[in-house]
Amino acid sequence: MTLLKAKRHIELKPEELKWICDPSVFEFETTTDVKPIEGIVGQERALKALRVGVELKSLGYNIFITGLSGTGKFTTIKKMLESISPDCSHLSDYAYVNNFQDEDWPTLLQFPAGQAKKFKRDLSRAIKFLQEKIPQVLSMEPFATKKKQIISDYGKLQQTMINTFENKLRKDNFTLGQIKMGELVRPEILAVINDQPIFVHQLEELVQNEKLSREKAEEITSKYSSYQEELLKVFKESLKLTQDFHDKIIKLESEYADDIVLVTIDDLKKKYKIRKVRKYLDQVHQSIIQNIDVFKGQRPAREEAEGGIVIDYLKEYEVNIILDNSQTKQCPIMVESSPTYNNLFGTIEKYSDGKGGWYADFTRIKAGSLLRANGGYLIINALDAFMEPGVWKTLKRVLLFGKLEIQDFANLFQFSPSIIKPEPIEIDTKIIFIGNNYIYSILSAYEEDFNKIFKVKADFDYEMKRTEQALTEYAKLIKKLIESEKLLEFDKTAIAKIAEYGARYAGEKNKLTTRFAYIADLLREACFWAKDNGDKMVSDYHVNQAFNSAKERHGLYESKLSEMINEGTILIDTEGMRVGTINGLAVYESGPFAFGKPTRITATVSLGSGNIINVEREAGMSGNTHNKGVLIISGYFRENFGMKIPLSFTASLVFEQGYGMIDGDSASITEICALLSALSKIPIKQSIAITGSVNQKGEIQPIGGVNEKIEGFFDACKMKGLTGTQGVIIPAQNVKDLMLKDEAIDAAKKNQFHIYIASKVEEAIEILTGIKAGKKLKNGKYEPNTVFGEVEKELISMRKRMRPPAEKKNNTKSKRKREEKRPKEKKK
Repeated sequence: MTLLKAKRHIELKPEELKWICDPSVFEFETTTDVKPIEGIVGQERALKALRVGVELKSLGYNIFITGLSGTGKFTTIKKMLESISPDCSHLSDYAYVNNFQDEDWPTLLQFPAGQAKKFKRDLSRAIKFLQEKIPQVLSMEPFATKKKQIISDYGKLQQTMINTFENKLRKDNFTLGQIKMGELVRPEILAVINDQPIFVHQLEELVQNEKLSREKAEEITSKYSSYQEELLKVFKESLKLTQDFHDKIIKLESEYADDIVLVTIDDLKKKYKIRKVRKYLDQVHQSIIQNIDVFKGQRPAREEAEGGIVIDYLKEYEVNIILDNSQTKQCPIMVESSPTYNNLFGTIEKYSDGKGGWYADFTRIKAGSLLRANGGYLIINALDAFMEPGVWKTLKRVLLFGKLEIQDFANLFQFSPSIIKPEPIEIDTKIIFIGNNYIYSILSAYEEDFNKIFKVKADFDYEMKRTEQALTEYAKLIKKLIESEKLLEFDKTAIAKIAEYGARYAGEKNKLTTRFAYIADLLREACFWAKDNGDKMVSDYHVNQAFNSAKERHGLYESKLSEMINEGTILIDTEGMRVGTINGLAVYESGPFAFGKPTRITATVSLGSGNIINVEREAGMSGNTHNKGVLIISGYFRENFGMKIPLSFTASLVFEQGYGMIDGDSASITEICALLSALSKIPIKQSIAITGSVNQKGEIQPIGGVNEKIEGFFDACKMKGLTGTQGVIIPAQNVKDLMLKDEAIDAAKKNQFHIYIASKVEEAIEILTGIKAGKKLKNGKYEPNTVFGEVEKELISMRKRMRPPAEKKNNTKSKRKREEKRPKEKKK
């Protein structure tokens, strides 16, 4: 039996394997003549979304940015916001002051930007002025005369009261004296006997000495008791008189001090016409009058209490400025790299009394970055915000209600009682979260209020179209980095080579990457190698050296795999032909770099019921996408070979020497070709590797990592020796993604290595076997002596071998009955 040869399939030309940037497209020789770019490159869609979020002031229009990568993403967003130049003309200062009616609820004062510092200075000066002037006012006429008059009147009334009582006592031989009780002195009634005052309790001693009769002593004691009650009344009246005296003095002091306090406070009220500030100044006025002792110097402004705590009686007139925008000329754009609860929302500092007690007042309130960015923008890493305890819960509440309540972090979890509760602050800060699409999708799906407060998504693209303008912008971007980091200048061959690597990073020759962190690293390392070589200018040689050096640094695992392939530890053939064995291609991630390596895939078949066993799945080493790919293969075989007869085979597919998880469907075409070979007994060329996804109709679909996969098999062939027959089959749609290394392209130019494309299974199996795939004939069968014809032939044979004996016997009986029913020919 002679199998039909397949037609020759055209391979890709060397110029199709890579886009080469012509340095002549640049109108400069070196970056010395290039102006650095201002703004962001290739992100028109994201900029439009960002502008919407910035200019819409309505509630909930906060921004979630996805797609940005690299360490400079915060700076990038900050510069973008500055370029948009948002309007932030209504910035405010915020200060907390004492609430004289309830000190546990500090009062918030809001000023136009720059006014809080002036108010604090003016109030402090006013307090010092009153400290100096009030004592002067209270020592000058006419206050002094009036005060003397009050004191004189008090003295006269007091003396009249005492004299009247003493005269009454003298009539009954009593007098008024004093007795000391500890530190206190109180009046006491004394009996006068023989012109000598004695205490009543000494009468018993006189009786015993027979200097006084018992009857006389009892009479004196009785009168003493009656006068004692009267003394108490006199004492109470004296206390009341003293209290009235103090009230009159205080009233007089208040009347005279009130004039100067009123004038001083009115001057402040004329200067600061904010309603809440004026109300606070009224309270200050009342407090000063109520605490006149501090201002007139009778009580020190500061004194030490028990426990070493210093009491400052003037502290309640301080102004705690928590946000000062006096130096802020532009819209505040803040980056919070450490979004802890205290850093974001502020805190209330506490001080200890040394005995386990903790205290706080309005002067201990501290602002966080959320308030410092009020009226502007606050940039936060989304993942960091969700990992910090209490941050998302509090931030969500602030954004929903527009109010910030500054509290101590311990109060959030009720670790300690709340000491003070400052008045809430109205917040108008735009929050800009930087995250990835995975975080955004999770929050959007499972966080109920997320979509209400983050209504704008700015999705940064990781690539842009390759145009002449884009190449020029690339050069300007490079110049910007050169200036900012003091790098060597680049010539245009280096710029062209960087653009080529930009296309490779993008994964498509018609695109350029916008992940400029990769480009920046390439620039820095190219500059390093130029300096290391003693060159004054960076060229394409240094760029290649930088890329290869970086790849080598991350290439330990790749070199180990290559070594095992070369030594035969990992079984890979690059010559000969084998049935049911094929070279697939896999991509391995190694930090920022990826590399490809061939992997042997084998297929075995036996009689069965049409099942395809995925060995990796059975071993728990297969991902969902790979499992789906194997199920698609089953659908392909049913579509093409199971329409007339049941599929009577069981197949087993395995990635040989695979010891880790396998995922992805890029080996689907590889597995189909291995099965076709196993069923048809037609061997596959081991010199050719293949990659591609397949649908149930046999159409080959594009895959990722095509450059790494081709280069991986090329390196394996090169180690074992290039024979001129080796190559790779890739999906036709992946041609636009080819950006192969120069070494592989040079081998293609010398016909030592070949790149084929395929769009259907038929094309792939013909390249792999050299045998015609075969088409269906009018009778519904495939052409004989073709791959599909041989597969169909084997499947029919398997079906016959699978048919049970009873079915065969029944079929024989049925055939005999049909023959008996036929009319017999008459013999002549």
